[in-house]
Amino acid sequence: MKTYVLQSGSSTLDGLKQTHLPEPQPSPNQVLIRVHATSLNFRDNLVANGAYFGGPMKNDLVPLSDGAGEVLAIGSAVKRFKQGDKVAGTFFQTWYDGAMQFSRPAMGGSANGMLSELVALHEDGVVHLPDGYSFEEGATLPCAAVTAWHALMATRNPVKPGQTVLCLGTGGVSIFALQFAKAAGARVIITSSSDEKLARAKELGADEGINYKEIPDWEKKVAELTSKRGVDHIIEVGGPGTLQKSYKAVAPEGQIALIGIVAGHQGDTNPLTMMMKGANLQGIYVGTTKMFEDMTRAITQSKIKPVIDRTFPFDQAPEAYRHLPSGNFLGKLVITV
Repeated sequence: MKTYVLQSGSSTLDGLKQTHLPEPQPSPNQVLIRVHATSLNFRDNLVANGAYFGGPMKNDLVPLSDGAGEVLAIGSAVKRFKQGDKVAGTFFQTWYDGAMQFSRPAMGGSANGMLSELVALHEDGVVHLPDGYSFEEGATLPCAAVTAWHALMATRNPVKPGQTVLCLGTGGVSIFALQFAKAAGARVIITSSSDEKLARAKELGADEGINYKEIPDWEKKVAELTSKRGVDHIIEVGGPGTLQKSYKAVAPEGQIALIGIVAGHQGDTNPLTMMMKGANLQGIYVGTTKMFEDMTRAITQSKIKPVIDRTFPFDQAPEAYRHLPSGNFLGKLVITV
């Protein structure tokens, strides 16, 4: 089968090579999937460039955590799937439910990922696609969508109708969060460096947009838009580079979902401002298979569709990787297989 491998010892994208490997055979608890589409996340760029901090990487890694395809065969003990099912793999392969354990294998990191023609996955790490979804749409869900769902709907403090949600940026997680928040009856404020992206986000339902290049002190604009109260939920993908602004933008007893580090590792992370508000900072590291299943039912009911900015063919996977750090897209980048 054709696949891509990040060669061991490489810390640049030059280590991403297309090659051939033997076809996997499913064990009794595994599902054999013909992959039809995959999608990229910010983490995938960090992994390819040797900058990922989330634990040890598998040698000669098949990359990408996200992908969808069709079940070709099942192991003798598999109960929940059959040949022909349209499915996606989950980010964590054996975290069906319960408390987080860092020993669980993560696709495209400590375990081989989805950028391959065939994969064999444990049935607890496979989910049926929402009704009416294409493989390309399904491939966008495992990391970005589940992360957004966890942050807003499966947290200790889920979003409620009438609350205000602030989404930082217009990448995959933030756009899914916008869609989930609107489906839950919330008001959404979103940030971007591009007026064009803000206009597109408003077409998707955003109530307010803030251009953070034109308004670098965007937390002050948030205060203005909320009558100085602040927002109930923040999708914080910037990390240390934006946390201090999020502390100022969150409402009393609000929640900041700390998800990424796209604004860099450096910044003022003193939590005093947040502490004085009685607000909550919760780390979000994707989510469980059960969260994914709950989310797909909600997606089917609400008819939410992913926003796919651009699709690349399999042979152009390196080009898709190079496009990712440019930020010149809204929503998701997909690679067909």
